[in-house]
Amino acid sequence: MIRSARVDDLPLLGDIERAAGAAFDELGMAAVADADPLSVSELTRFQADGRAWVAADQADAPVAYLLVEEVDGNGHVEQVSVHPDHARQGLGRALLDAVDHWALQLGLSALTLTTYADVPWNAPYYARLGFGIVAEVDLSEGLRRIREREEASGLAAWPRVVMRRPVGGPGSGPSLPAARDRRTGTPGRDRTEFPAEASPNSRCA
Repeated sequence: MIRSARVDDLPLLGDIERAAGAAFDELGMAAVADADPLSVSELTRFQADGRAWVAADQADAPVAYLLVEEVDGNGHVEQVSVHPDHARQGLGRALLDAVDHWALQLGLSALTLTTYADVPWNAPYYARLGFGIVAEVDLSEGLRRIREREEASGLAAWPRVVMRRPVGGPGSGPSLPAARDRRTGTPGRDRTEFPAEASPNSRCA
């Protein structure tokens, strides 16, 4: 089930990110695998603003999560992590569908993300979900700043790309967990929870 993240979910998300990141070690990307997950205080910023969702198991414990922020009029996916024990169950796809509907409610144009070009569960996976690579010359100012931060942190030691999908793109779901409009402060109208469908382990950012 996809739902908005709760405060009590936040301490559990770091373990999901560490488990998802372990696969990078097998590709010789130890720096990515060993990177520290976001702190609870950093996660709180997303959760309190209605910009964090989780996929929960039958016990309502989070097994995957997604964070998003608004960048230059688009919904920028900051992080997607799926625990490998729950891979290939459609959780990444369903989380992206949820944020797609959130972006539609806010009148945003597209979803964007940065990811590794050659990692099978990164850029090739997002391409199958309708994301296309954005050329460097077409990057907005906000996306350029994100790329600069990635380079400064060492994330760009392996080829990375910016990808974009118009809101309402392939697989976008009809319903959304509770989300809050950052501009009005009011909750999103549609609070429906919906089941997740099929996708591989994903850790995009």
